[in-house]
Amino acid sequence: KAGLAGFTVSNLNLPNLSRAWESGSHYPGHLAKALDIILEAPVGSAGYCNEFGRPVLSGYFRTFEQLIGTEIRGYHKPIMIAGGMGNIRRDQIEKHELPVGTPLVVLGGPAMLIGLGGGAASSVDSGTGDTQLDFASVQRDNAEMQRRCQEVINRCWSLGNHNPILSIHDVGAGGISNAIPEIVYAADRGCTLSLRDIPNADLGMSPMQIWCNEAQERFVLAVSQEALSQFIFFCKRERCPFSIIGETSGEKRLIVHDRHFDNDPIDLPLDLILGKPPRMTRTTGKRPVVLAPLDLSGLTLAEAVNRVLTLPAVGDKTFLITIADRTVSGLVVRDQMVGPWQVPVADCCVTMRDYRSNEGEAMAMGERSPIALIDAPASGRMAVGEAITNIAAAPIKELSHVALSANWMAAAGHPGEDAALFETVTAVGMELCPELGIAIPVGKDSLSMKTVWQDNNQKQAVTSPISLIITAFAPVVDVRYTLTPQLHLDKGPSRLILVDLGYGQNRLGGSALAQVTQQTGNNAPNIDDPKQLKYFFDAIQTLNNKGLLLAYHDRSDGGLLVCLLEMAFAGHCGLDIDISSLDASHFAALFSEELGAVIQVRNNDVETVLTQLDGIGICHNLGVPSENQNIKLRSGSTVLINQRRSDLQKRWSETSWKIQSLRDDPECANEALEVTTDDDDLGLKPHLTFNMTTINTSLSRPKAIILREQGINGHMEMAAAFDLAGFESQDVHMSDFLDGRLTTSQFQVLAACGGFSYGDVLGAGGGWANGILHNSRARDQFADFFNRNDTITLGVCNGCQMLSQLKGLIPQADHWPIFLRNRSEQFEARLVLCEITKSPSLFFENMIGSRIPVVVSHGEGRTHLISSGSEIINHTCVRFVHGNGRTATQYPANPNGSALGITGVTSGDGRATIMMPHPERLFRTIQYSWFPENWGEQGPWLQMFYNARAAFD
Repeated sequence: KAGLAGFTVSNLNLPNLSRAWESGSHYPGHLAKALDIILEAPVGSAGYCNEFGRPVLSGYFRTFEQLIGTEIRGYHKPIMIAGGMGNIRRDQIEKHELPVGTPLVVLGGPAMLIGLGGGAASSVDSGTGDTQLDFASVQRDNAEMQRRCQEVINRCWSLGNHNPILSIHDVGAGGISNAIPEIVYAADRGCTLSLRDIPNADLGMSPMQIWCNEAQERFVLAVSQEALSQFIFFCKRERCPFSIIGETSGEKRLIVHDRHFDNDPIDLPLDLILGKPPRMTRTTGKRPVVLAPLDLSGLTLAEAVNRVLTLPAVGDKTFLITIADRTVSGLVVRDQMVGPWQVPVADCCVTMRDYRSNEGEAMAMGERSPIALIDAPASGRMAVGEAITNIAAAPIKELSHVALSANWMAAAGHPGEDAALFETVTAVGMELCPELGIAIPVGKDSLSMKTVWQDNNQKQAVTSPISLIITAFAPVVDVRYTLTPQLHLDKGPSRLILVDLGYGQNRLGGSALAQVTQQTGNNAPNIDDPKQLKYFFDAIQTLNNKGLLLAYHDRSDGGLLVCLLEMAFAGHCGLDIDISSLDASHFAALFSEELGAVIQVRNNDVETVLTQLDGIGICHNLGVPSENQNIKLRSGSTVLINQRRSDLQKRWSETSWKIQSLRDDPECANEALEVTTDDDDLGLKPHLTFNMTTINTSLSRPKAIILREQGINGHMEMAAAFDLAGFESQDVHMSDFLDGRLTTSQFQVLAACGGFSYGDVLGAGGGWANGILHNSRARDQFADFFNRNDTITLGVCNGCQMLSQLKGLIPQADHWPIFLRNRSEQFEARLVLCEITKSPSLFFENMIGSRIPVVVSHGEGRTHLISSGSEIINHTCVRFVHGNGRTATQYPANPNGSALGITGVTSGDGRATIMMPHPERLFRTIQYSWFPENWGEQGPWLQMFYNARAAFD
C-alpha cells in the first residue's frame, strides 16, 4: 500500500545550487548531470505510483561527494528505492500444488525489444559496460497495465479458498525465461510451452529475445483448470491482456516449442537450469584509510546553521513529496506532512488495515551512508538504529514485531570495498539484529555503485560508499496514537527532553556539518550498546501508551539543532533551549548525529517520564516551546542563536524552493516560500456549521454504482464511504455496461471515481467520456440515468473531469467548467482547506459555510470557467479558502490555480455534483494527516454522504 520514492544523487552542497548541479564539471557529456536527475527522476517515480494507485509515503534523499585522498567518493549513479507495504490474508500465503496439465498464463503487458539484459546491465559499473546492452536494458513503464493486472489479481484473491490462482510469479530479471522455470520447478513439475503464444508487440524479435526480454508489468500464473473460465472472465472485464502459453507436465523438463520454425529451441531438464550452482567466492582485503579529524576552525555557528539547513539531506523535501499521491486507497493515517501547516517532518508512515478498525501497519527508513567512509560496519548499525528510532513513533507492541528490508549497495571489486561490505553485513545480520531480536527476511542488492569514464585519455571515477538503506515494517496496535514532531502549545506548560543514546560522545564524523565543510572526519557515531536501543524503543512505547508524550522526533541528519527546529516548524512556534547540560562544544552538541530523540512532555509528567527513562542513554531537560515565534538557543547565559522561526524555516526551505523554481512554475514556488515567512498564517483552521447526522443504516440501502474505467484507482475508498453512509455499493466497470451485463436502471446513485482513465492520453477524463459519448448503448443508458428524478450523481477527480465532458447529457449542467493542467505544471497532492458555499447541491445542503480540510491529488484540476460569473457562482459548491475564510487565489492554498478558488460545482437541480478534491478519502478522522482533537471518530466529510442517503428517505 505504501510506495517509496527515495533517491540519492551526487554533488556538493554549494551556495549556488543550480550552477553547481548544472555544471557537472567532473562528468563527460554523455552522463546525466546531477541536477537533471533530481529534476526528472522524482517526477517519473511519483508519476508511476500516481497512475498505478499506490500512496508514496516515505523515502530518503541524500547528496554526497567527497574527495578522499585521491578518490572521489559519492554518488553519480542514483539510488532509487521503489517498494511498498501491504498485508496478506493468511489463507493466501502458500503456493498450491500444481496438478499435471495446470494452465500456465502470462498476464499483462506484451513482450517488447526492451529490458534485454537489464539484469546484466545493472550489475556492471556505469561506463564499463557495452553501450548496446545499456540501451537494450532500458525499461518502459506502463502503470495503467500494472493497474489492470492488479485488479485481476484482486478479484481472484478476494474469492478466498476459491481463488483461481494456484501460484504466481512476477516477471523481472531474465523475463519469462526465469519466471516460468521457477514457478514450475517450485511445484516439482516441468512444463511444455508455446513460444509464439507469449503476447508480443514486436514480431521481429528472435526466439531468444521473446524468451528473455524483461518487459515489465507482466506476471506468470498457474491457474486452476476448474476455475479457468472465471479467471478469463476477470481478465476480459478488466481489459487485461492474457495468454495461456502452456501447461505443467509430470517430468521436470522445460520444453519450449516454436511453431514459426516448427522446432523446440529449448528442451532441457529443469535441474540443469535451476539446480544448485557453485557458491561464489571472492578474495579481498581491507584497505585502511587515514582520515583527518574534523577542522571547524574559522567556522561561525551562524554560518554552520545556514549551510546545514540547505543541505538537501536536511532541508525541506516538499518538492519531492507534493508531486506524489499520498492518500489513494483511503487507508493512510500518517504521511510525511505534519500539523496544520503541513510541514514534511514525519518520522514514519502509518496505514490502516481496513476501513473500520484502528489496527494498521507502520513503515520507516534508516540510512547513514557517509559514515561508511570512516567505519562501514558503524554505518550499517546506524542505518538500523535510525529506522528503529523513526518507527518508534508508531504504537508497536514490541520490537520483535519489527521486520527489516535491507537494500545493500556497494562498488564491488573496488579496493577494500568487498571487505568493508562483508564486515557490514556481518555486523548487521549476524550481530546487531540478533541482539535486538529482529529479522531481515527480505532485501535486494546492487554491487555496481561506481561510475567510470575517460577524460583526456585518463580514467576518471566516482565511487559510492557502502550504502545500506533499511526499511522497517511493523504491525500497529492502534493507529490513532501515532506520535508526530509537531510541538503543542495548547496542552499546558511543557518541557523538551533529549534522550541521548550516544552517551555524550557527540561524534561528528560523516555528519551534515562535516559534509557542508567538505570534510569527512575520523570519528563517527555508532551503536555501542544494542540493548540501550531496545530499552529505548520499549520505553517510548510505554510512555506513548500511557499518554505521556505530546511530540516525538528522532535525532538524525543535522543533529539536535535540526531536530528541534523541525519540531518548531511543525508547531509554528518558537523555542527557548539551553544546551549547557550536554557538556560538549557547541558544534558537537548541536550537530552530532548520534542516535536519540527529543520528546515533548507536560511539566506535571516530567518526573514520571524521567523515571521511566532512567538508565536509558542520558536525558537532558532542554527547555520549552514558546508562542513568540522566536528560536532562542543558549548555553547557560551565552546566547548562541536568536532568530525568527520564519527566517530559519525559509532557509530550511530554500533548496526545495530552488528546485521547484527550476522544475515547476517559478511564481508558484515563490508564493509557497512566502507562506513559510508568515507568522500570522492560520494554516488549516476548520470551521464546522453542522452537527454530524446519525443514519440508521439498517434501513433500505439504495444501490450505488461505484463506477470505474481502466486506470481508475480510487474506487475502494469511494465504495467504503457510500457503504458507511447506508448505501449498497457495487463495483462497476465500464465494460459491465458496454458488454450488457448491467444497466443504469438498476441503480439510484452513480459515483465516478478518481484515477487516470486510459492514462489520460486524451486529456483528463477524455477517454472515459468519449467511451460513453461514442457508444450508443452507454450514451443512452447514462442519459436516461441523469434524466431520472430519483437519482443522484457524484464525480470526484477523474470522475469529475469525465462528467464535466458529459454535461450535455446532464440536466442543468451547461454552466460546468472544464479542468486544465495545474498552474504549477505539476501533480499536486496536498491537504488544503475548502469551504462549502451556498448551492442547490443535495450533498451539501446543511453544510453551507463550513471550512474543512480536504485532500487534493491530481495534475489537471485547474477550473477554467466557460459560463458567466453569476451563473457559475450560483452553482459553485466548494472553493479553496485560507484559514480566515478568505478565498484562496494563490498557491499552495489554491493548489490548482483554479479561477475564483472554485473546485466543485453542482447542477441546477442539485442532483449532480462534481468536485476535484477527494472527500471520500476522509470519512474517518484518522484519515487526515492532521485534524482537531475535539473531532470524534467520523470525519466531517462523511456528512455529505449522509446527506445523499437522506435524499432517499
